Amino acid sequence: MVKENPVYDMKADEYNAKLAEIVKAMPEFEVPEWSLFVKTGVAKTKPPQKNDFWHVRAASILRQIYVHRTVGVNRLKTRYGSKQNRGMKPEKFRKASGKIIRLILQQAEKAELLEKYNEPGKRAGRMLTEKGKELMESIK
Repeated sequence: MVKENPVYDMKADEYNAKLAEIVKAMPEFEVPEWSLFVKTGVAKTKPPQKNDFWHVRAASILRQIYVHRTVGVNRLKTRYGSKQNRGMKPEKFRKASGKIIRLILQQAEKAELLEKYNEPGKRAGRMLTEKGKELMESIK
């Protein structure tokens, strides 16, 4: 019998919206004041306009870690990067800002959803704890 897994069964944007509502209720995921004024990367021209951007990004990062098992800041910077408009020159890919990603990972660690993982010969980064996996799989 195949076990249902909402992380894979639901569309990513639906799942992230539901997870963002849960993350918003957690006291560890506090939105810093400066996040209203900073861009998410050098390729962007403005900061995020949505009010719940922080929680949606946190939900998206948690889902990425669930899907890819172990993920580090640099890999997430590449994932959330975008092409920079350089005028008449061709567009060029630029990584996203690491500060936002790093702080969200630290908040998730404080909430005991993630833990650092560094084993010789394997990819280092963060991975979900049992509590984190239960939270991710409990969303309907």
